[in-house]
Amino acid sequence: MANIKSQKKRNITNAKRAERNRAVRSELKTRVKAARSADSVDSDEVRAAISRIDRAAAKGVIHANTAARKKARLMKSLQSS
Repeated sequence: MANIKSQKKRNITNAKRAERNRAVRSELKTRVKAARSADSVDSDEVRAAISRIDRAAAKGVIHANTAARKKARLMKSLQSS
């Protein structure tokens, strides 16, 4: 455990951010899974998944290139089926 006051505060804020990031990633996976199981390309699930991917990238939870890759693979898989 840290003895420095600022480091104690950083530990608390890091834990809060990690918990928030974990929640965002979990919801992202859920939305993508729902979009993949959807039957049509123009469904609300696809729009929701892409929205969550963009929001996670904007917040810095995932990298911008990772978001672009996830969206491209999602659209490719939906168009092929």
